[in-house]
Amino acid sequence: MATMTDVARSAGVSVATVSHVLNGTRPVLPHTRQAVLDAVEELGYTPNTLARSLVTSRTRSIGLAVSAISNPYFTEILQGVEAAVLERGYSLLIADPHDDPEHERKVVQLLHERRVEGMIVAPSAHPRELLAYLGRHRVPAVFLDRVVEDPGDGGPRFDQVCAESAEPVARLVTHLAGLGHRRIALVAGLPGLSTTSERISGYRHGLEGAGLPFDERLLVHGDSESDGAERATGALLSLDAPPTALVTANNAMTIGTLRALRAHGLSVPEDIALCCFDDFAWADLFSPRLTAIAQPSREIGARAVQVLLERLAAPDRPARTVRLPCAFVHRTSCGCPDRPEEQRARPPQPPRARRPEQKTQQSENQRPEKGSPRDRRSR
Repeated sequence: MATMTDVARSAGVSVATVSHVLNGTRPVLPHTRQAVLDAVEELGYTPNTLARSLVTSRTRSIGLAVSAISNPYFTEILQGVEAAVLERGYSLLIADPHDDPEHERKVVQLLHERRVEGMIVAPSAHPRELLAYLGRHRVPAVFLDRVVEDPGDGGPRFDQVCAESAEPVARLVTHLAGLGHRRIALVAGLPGLSTTSERISGYRHGLEGAGLPFDERLLVHGDSESDGAERATGALLSLDAPPTALVTANNAMTIGTLRALRAHGLSVPEDIALCCFDDFAWADLFSPRLTAIAQPSREIGARAVQVLLERLAAPDRPARTVRLPCAFVHRTSCGCPDRPEEQRARPPQPPRARRPEQKTQQSENQRPEKGSPRDRRSR
C-alpha cells in the first residue's frame, strides 16, 4: 500500500507539501498541487484517516440521529445531509433513536464516543436526557425538523433547522373552508413534538380566520404513524356529525387515513375532501392526486450541515433557529378541478408558478355547486 512518503517521492516534493495539498491546510502552487494529485492517482494512495485523527484530534465526521429513516421525508433529509457532508470532506455516522427518549440518549452517547465533531439530531417528544447529555459534554449540535423552544434548567440553547409548520396548515384549512367545508378535522401527530403543537396551532388559526368554531372532537392524534392515523380517522368517521374534510399532519398518517376511508367505503373527494402535510414522490400517482404541503426536505438537511459547520468554526456565537418555507401543491383530493400545470410544483418553486397560484386563490373563493356530492353532505 502506498504511503505519503511514496507520494512525496513520486511528485518530487516534501511530505509536508503532500499533507497541505490533501488536507487543504496551506496554499500550494497550482503546478505543485497537480503533481501531488497525479502521484496520488498513479500510486492509488488512500489517506489513513484514523492515523490523521490521532495526530490532529479531529475525525472530520458528523453524527446524525434521526428516527424513522424509512419515512420518505426523513430519507430526503438524509440525502441532503449526506451530500452536504461529503461535499465538505466529512464522513457521516447514522443512528436511529426510534423516538424513544432513553434510546435517544444512548445513541447520542454512542456517536459522541465515536468522536464525531458535531451532531445533527431530530429530538424526541421528551428530549430532557438528550439536552442534559449534550449540554454536559458541550457537544456541538443542531436540532433538525423538531425544535426545542426552551431547553429548561438553565441549559444552553442549540441551533435548529426546520420547516414552517403553522402557516402551511392554516393555509390548507383556509383552502378547504373556501370550498364550503364547515366541519374540517385534523389528524395530528405525536403529542409533545414541536411539529405537532405547531400544526395544531395552524389548524386553529385557520379555523378562526375562516370564521369557523373549534370543535375538539374534530382534533384527533394519529401519533405520527400510519396505524394510529387509521384508528383516529375511524373515530372521526364514527361521529354523529362526521367531518366533510380532513387534514393529515404527515405523510405516514395520510396513508393510514386513506386506509380508514377505504374501509368505510368513502371516496375522495366525492364523499370527503383530503389535504395533507408532507408531499411525497408518489402523491401524483394516487387517484385523486393529493393536495399537499411540500417541505424542502433536502434543503433542510443541507442547511443543518451548514449551520453545524458554522457552529464548529465559531463555538461562542449565539444560537439561532432557521425556518424554511414550504410550498402548497394544489392537486385534486381537495375537490378542486384537475390542474395539470400545477401538479408538479415542488419547492423551490420557479417564478412562473405564481400564475397558477393566482388561479388557486380564485378557486379558494368558490363554493361547491348545489347538488354536488360534497354539497349533499352536512357541512
